[in-house]
Amino acid sequence: MHAMPLLLGILCVMAIAYRYYSNFLAFKVVGLDDSRQTPAYQFEDGQNYHPTPKWVLFGHHFAAISGAGPLIGPVLAAQFGYMPGLLWIVIGVCLAGAVQDFIALAASMRRGGRSLAQIALSDVGPAAGTAATIAILFILVIALAGLGKVVVKALGGEEVRYPAGSSLVMPQGMTISQSVENHTLHQVPPNSKLTWMSGGQRQEMPISEAFTLKIAGEHSLLPRLPESAFPSEPLQEAATPTVTQYDLPTSAVRLVPGSSWGTFTIAATIPIALFVGLYTYRIRKGRVIEASIIGAILTLVATVAGGYVANSPIAPWFNWTDTQVTWAMAGYGFVASVLPVWVLLCPRDYLSSFLKVGTIIALILGVFIANPELKAPAFNTMFFNGGPTVKGAIFPFLFITIMCGAISGFHALVSSGTTPKMIKQESHARPIGYGAMLIEGTVGVVAMIAAATLPVGDYYAMNTDLGMVPQYHDRFVEIGADVDHLNVYEERTQEALRGRTGGAVTLAVGMAHIFDGIAQKVAGGSQAFVEGLWKYWYHFAIMFEALFILTTIDTGTRVGRFLIQEIGGKLIHPKFGQTDWWPSAVIATALMVCGWAYFLGSDNFATIWGMFGVANQMLAVIALAILSAYLANIGKRRYLWVTICPMLLVLTTTTTAAFVLGHAQVNGFMTQMSKAAGTRNGTILFNSALQTTLIVIMLTCTAIVLVSAARRIWGRPEVRAE
Repeated sequence: MHAMPLLLGILCVMAIAYRYYSNFLAFKVVGLDDSRQTPAYQFEDGQNYHPTPKWVLFGHHFAAISGAGPLIGPVLAAQFGYMPGLLWIVIGVCLAGAVQDFIALAASMRRGGRSLAQIALSDVGPAAGTAATIAILFILVIALAGLGKVVVKALGGEEVRYPAGSSLVMPQGMTISQSVENHTLHQVPPNSKLTWMSGGQRQEMPISEAFTLKIAGEHSLLPRLPESAFPSEPLQEAATPTVTQYDLPTSAVRLVPGSSWGTFTIAATIPIALFVGLYTYRIRKGRVIEASIIGAILTLVATVAGGYVANSPIAPWFNWTDTQVTWAMAGYGFVASVLPVWVLLCPRDYLSSFLKVGTIIALILGVFIANPELKAPAFNTMFFNGGPTVKGAIFPFLFITIMCGAISGFHALVSSGTTPKMIKQESHARPIGYGAMLIEGTVGVVAMIAAATLPVGDYYAMNTDLGMVPQYHDRFVEIGADVDHLNVYEERTQEALRGRTGGAVTLAVGMAHIFDGIAQKVAGGSQAFVEGLWKYWYHFAIMFEALFILTTIDTGTRVGRFLIQEIGGKLIHPKFGQTDWWPSAVIATALMVCGWAYFLGSDNFATIWGMFGVANQMLAVIALAILSAYLANIGKRRYLWVTICPMLLVLTTTTTAAFVLGHAQVNGFMTQMSKAAGTRNGTILFNSALQTTLIVIMLTCTAIVLVSAARRIWGRPEVRAE
């Protein structure tokens, strides 16, 4: 099947949903009225309550809600085939996600710009308000860690271990050893083989690419002649053997380099955003179009300049490890949350959002022009019960893997966080609340299509942790996953692509693949020129994805800061609750950043993304329950079905996934406890116990909110003025 007809049909469905269903929600369910004064004017302070032009605020809101979810979730869910994910995105965004975002924004406007937790306190009750506050805080921390992990996997270097007892078989004399401090580096040539023991039998897997092997301490890589290096090619009796086998010591790790090009480009967008903010609010006040053009040009220049940096003497300055990327993100999140919104938050979000929208439009046009073939299967039954990208079965893990593209509880925090404090007119809530979510759904659709256009082998080579490739090797062979073509992509992008789990790299290659299809039709015979553009398309796509994530990191951290300040204002001192008091802003931000930064570096991507999915969707259940009580309180009981129906669906899928993940964490904890004291992994023990505790807390808080909301709705709702 080709992509263009499928995308055209989906866009038509979304257009109909915006024209009719959002109109019904705006005028029948909520009743928008421009004669009402919004909180931006009621409490204007120049810091957080700040009247903002509609499209600037649209850009900020879209940038804030559009994190890694709509980009990464569909790419990971492509493991099940592209059709299940597309169906969930389209149905979910039209009838659930956009509904939640819009009604949450309207409710917060009518409640003076209050947060979701404050709305729960006033419209549901003290128990629900307290439970919602606790759940939101925990969920927000996990959500930001899940989003940030995508950037870490795309930019940071890491070390990968192969199975114990592994050996490398390679052409004789092709390894070069170099001593560096307390370890040695070995350059492994292409066309080698990895062998390991599994089930009492020795397995083997070809490795077509070259890589660096690091061996710590005094361990050495000693060669020996294998009895049969290549079973299909028996050794000949010759004076000089043609292959050599190296047994890997326990300290051996494969080095995956960081991305100097990507790190530089993304880092450069921060001073660019600061300049755009100064230009808009100080140098040429109100000249938004001028600032946008300048910012877009500088961003493209930064993308091209990254290529020169990656091949210059300063490249090591930006070749960061995963830990260094984590610290850099924590520092950025702290600074962005403390500064006034007009300095960095608004201009960066505005700049990145229109870059995002422009890129998505370009991708849509690219699909229409190139009309690429969808090489992934529509339904991949091989991995319906779990695979290398999503460990769980299609139900319920499809629904927690694809979150933000369909429905995301995190959006309710943005819709009741920064956005209602900045909106100028109530009628703006419809395009900002419902419309921005539809665009995010479109982002998810395009991401799924981009992933589905790649050869199956390339998809799995990029999305499978290098240390786990041996585990899935036989199944990859069974589905015909040939990864040799990935060597071409690595040469064109000038990056190491294998084992880059998290979906960001896969999506970037998919986007470059679509742009390549356009260029092939336009350029005709200029093949060398087209291939030379690959590295720029790829790194532009990486920057495009990182901007999605970082704008959510800064906004999410700011929302968490507000929440901590609210709690501190009640428990410590009223002054701590003042959002414009610098000491409380700094302390609350530091606590928030430390929380998500810990989880960011505590576990592997699959575990953190699964926790993020459960937490995010559990928050959506809480938000829809609170909004249902709000509708009952304003006399709209006959429209409760618009929030209760999606709430019941998400409640079913998320609680099922929570029990599965909780059971896995308990098993991991018990496995470690059963080991002798000297062999237990303390980190795994602590993380398993912590994550199990968080799942229990989230389920408990959700139950409290649901029971309280049900009592308010079907008891005697307190009809309150809006």
